[in-house]
Amino acid sequence: MRIEIAGQNAFIVYFAEQASAAVSARIQAAVANIHATMSDSIVDLVPSYASLLVIFDLDHSDHFAVRQKLRTALSNLDSVDADAGELVTLPVYYSSESGPDLEVIAEGANISVEDVIEIHQQREYRVYAIGFAPGFAYLGEVDERIAAPRLATPRQKVPRGAVAIADRQTAVYPAVSPGGWNLIGLCPTRMFNPAADPSMPVKAGDRVRFNAISRDEFLAQGGEL
Repeated sequence: MRIEIAGQNAFIVYFAEQASAAVSARIQAAVANIHATMSDSIVDLVPSYASLLVIFDLDHSDHFAVRQKLRTALSNLDSVDADAGELVTLPVYYSSESGPDLEVIAEGANISVEDVIEIHQQREYRVYAIGFAPGFAYLGEVDERIAAPRLATPRQKVPRGAVAIADRQTAVYPAVSPGGWNLIGLCPTRMFNPAADPSMPVKAGDRVRFNAISRDEFLAQGGEL
């Protein structure tokens, strides 16, 4: 772990060279410790795959004091449970209607579409980061059998709720937007709702499982085709 200056009023803490469930759990434990011990001087904390951006208030502290407090807050993270974080289940309508790239992934892996759907549901995925758009959670790791590269030409319009795969990551598009990920289904759960509290059903460090639902269940839960 190392702490580096990231700006006039920011540090970035690097926890490891690569993301993993254990690293993600340590980052979330660090977030909790920093909130508990440094709330008077912290403006924002931005967790990512293997790092944490710490933005502080220069009116209440300085680089030296914040660095010292950070070292204390980060000193007892080795015993953090890698299974920490809330478990969130997201329903998915998997089909050729809702997932136009399902057959492509199946053909590339030399397995059936049903196998792709089953494999995608078998794992718990860690929320490594939230970015690109509000509510866009980067989830990993996808089973290597169904990992698929980004599209050579991104789609101009991906529907809200599209469940997608890119390399060994999976995600749910929170809003209609361009996108180059492989689409395998649709999720009726709103991934970002500014009128709700909380505005997102997941946060960095949480665990996500996907659960297949029928077309009728998808529509009954507010999904749109």
